Amino acid sequence: MKVEIQLLDPRLCGWGFPSWGSSLAAGLDLHACLDGPLIIAPQAPAVLISAGIAVRIGDPEWCALVLPRSGLGHREGLVLGNAVGLIDADYEGLCSISAWNRNPPQSGASITVRPGDRIAQLVFTRITRPEFTIVPAVSGEESQGRSRSRTRGAEGFGSSGVEAACPAGPTGRNSSR
Repeated sequence: MKVEIQLLDPRLCGWGFPSWGSSLAAGLDLHACLDGPLIIAPQAPAVLISAGIAVRIGDPEWCALVLPRSGLGHREGLVLGNAVGLIDADYEGLCSISAWNRNPPQSGASITVRPGDRIAQLVFTRITRPEFTIVPAVSGEESQGRSRSRTRGAEGFGSSGVEAACPAGPTGRNSSR
């Protein structure tokens, strides 16, 4: 697969773009193309930060996902305002990063993003477009004569529970002593 990348910000070459953080990294580092430092206050509305590139994937079997960098989210609180960004194969515009400071307002932990900071990553992945069949009811347990109320997922979010499959705990002993 070949992807066209247009460098819209000439500073990217000096920052080492395009590059992966390691030889086995899945995500291509995206840099903050800012004119100066940007301070993001806790719980403030998400801000769009230019990644300084435009991409054209062109192949309908591929897309790209803009994902947060795990360390920034875990240690600093910098996450994506839209959780995950999706770049379709036919999109050719500016790649922007929706940045949000998830820290609680009372902590006062603002986040400073500087020009060139690696604040997100771009992961390319295959997609599948299934062939749909419109049916009066989905198959599964109901078609085997079982009640729909006992079917996996019938109650929606969290319907499978949160308890471990092994109630005795990791050591094999009852952990409720």
